[in-house]
Amino acid sequence: MQLLDVFRHSPALFLLAVVLFGLLVGSFLNVVIHRLPRMLHRRFKSECLGYFTEHQPEWLSANSAHLVLANEKFNLVVPRSRCPRCGHMITALENIPVISYLLLRGRCAQCHDKISWRYPLVESLSALLAAVVAWKYGVTALTGFGLLLTFALLALTFIDYDTQYLPDEITLPFIWLGLLINRQEIFTDLASALWGAVAGYLLLWFVYQVFKLITRKEGMGFGDFKLLALLGAWLGWQVLPAIVIISSLIGSIVGISLIVLRRHDRHKPIPFGPYLAGAGWINLVWGNAIQNFYFHSILGMP
Repeated sequence: MQLLDVFRHSPALFLLAVVLFGLLVGSFLNVVIHRLPRMLHRRFKSECLGYFTEHQPEWLSANSAHLVLANEKFNLVVPRSRCPRCGHMITALENIPVISYLLLRGRCAQCHDKISWRYPLVESLSALLAAVVAWKYGVTALTGFGLLLTFALLALTFIDYDTQYLPDEITLPFIWLGLLINRQEIFTDLASALWGAVAGYLLLWFVYQVFKLITRKEGMGFGDFKLLALLGAWLGWQVLPAIVIISSLIGSIVGISLIVLRRHDRHKPIPFGPYLAGAGWINLVWGNAIQNFYFHSILGMP
């Protein structure tokens, strides 16, 4: 409580603490973004191989016996981070968010191979977005939960960008968490959160079905449905129109620009999750102003 009192009397110190915390979490998010899809792939492969080992069909040739499960542990903690080229283990001094990248000039300390700029980008975004949330909500429980949602959306954004996959391991727990925290009306009331989750999922599911019926193609993945349900569970059904409009507008502009500039194959799908996540975060911070403009100025509702 004493620390919270210090933060309340010193907003600048509070923001500095949140920025440092955001940098540290951003470093961990880099691990999540890189490893979680690979962990899920390894688990799926393990389950498949385990099934075939137990129920080996006749058509599975004996030459497949070399398919064995990897014994090395691979999760968010082990093995230690290392250079993918030379295998150099990253030391604590080489793992300071942003600073280490700058000191190393973006290269491995041993083989001098280039380090992806994505690492400091994620760390910087994590700190910046965390600072905005803290500035918006101050020293309150809303900041703590807002940071949780921010970090989850940031991880989902980059995972979907890399893999076009939004893992249930993040979306599903956060749907339930949104409903639980809004039982105490943290961001909205429970009824709005519940209907937000339901409407968020069904809205994109309906769009998906109509698009598939007309074009015989799948326009988006089921992970997008769950992500919008997540945002509805956290922020309420009232934010869904703004999220869909903002994400669709930005996604269309970016997609058309990439195709026109010939930096993207028009037949290759563009992940929609990053735009949903971005629009959701905008509504986390400025949702009340957006809702007032939408419902009062546009729809003329009192």
